[in-house]
Amino acid sequence: MSLKVAIQMDPIGPINIEADSTFRIALEAQARGHQLFYYTPDKLAFQNGRVTARGWPLEVRREVGNHFTLGTETEVDLADWDVVWLRQDPPFDMGYITTTHILQMIHPATLVVNDPFWVRNYPEKLLVLEFPDLIPPTTIARDLTTLKNFKHAHGDIILKPLYGNGGAGVFRLDPNDRNLSSLHELFTGISREPLIAQKFLPDVSNGDKRVILVNGDPVGAINRVPQAGETRSNMHVGGRPEKIGLSDRDREICAAIGPLLREKGQIFVGIDVIGDYLTEINVTSPTGIQELERFDGTNTAEKLWQVIEAKRAS
Repeated sequence: MSLKVAIQMDPIGPINIEADSTFRIALEAQARGHQLFYYTPDKLAFQNGRVTARGWPLEVRREVGNHFTLGTETEVDLADWDVVWLRQDPPFDMGYITTTHILQMIHPATLVVNDPFWVRNYPEKLLVLEFPDLIPPTTIARDLTTLKNFKHAHGDIILKPLYGNGGAGVFRLDPNDRNLSSLHELFTGISREPLIAQKFLPDVSNGDKRVILVNGDPVGAINRVPQAGETRSNMHVGGRPEKIGLSDRDREICAAIGPLLREKGQIFVGIDVIGDYLTEINVTSPTGIQELERFDGTNTAEKLWQVIEAKRAS
């Protein structure tokens, strides 16, 4: 089966080909004989009933500094394509949300991965609220009194923007910290969005586990260990990936959330687990498949394409 595959992603030139999950997905697609087309989110448009994208035919190779070749720039009707990958990174802002509305117009006749309707309605820090028994004590609020009450109840907390990403804007407020009001003033001065507060989990010092699921089933995990003196374990801010296996608790969490992910068309998902707690369900642009492949040989990209090819065949 040869598929026509369009990839909506951030600019391909600056990516780290040893870590970027979208690059690995494209490389696997090419190896399987699929035709690739690449465009950036700003090139997506709705024109007189048609969903179009202006971009380039794409070839990829694992060669640092020479990892892609583009064909002639052209405009395509995405309804003529078999698969569109929704792979730009957050922030999950109105620009991102608008792309999900536009892509929803061609899905599922053109298979959009992940399903854009549920990407829009299940952002990472909100979908976990569907599973209160799996997550640490959590509050989402803009009201300062509510946030103060939460800190008073739990003492040591994490405060972060609700739609942030990559570890940006994440603060630990321990029992002696007096900065909650100042941080609230800072955040609310630059955004109308609520904040999310969670009880601090000391187990984060041992790592923040990224478990990767394909069509609702766990395929493996990597551990992200924070730098000394750092709370955040995100690799964007210096977290170190380590080999780790799936625990019984990880499998229990995946069994609880997997059916919903499958039902809602979330084919590629990365969840974050600290200790025994689920903290995020990443559906927008999950990462980690290259690290997993290096650590234990699991070819997640192959598993993703097997699911997609089966869906297209049916």
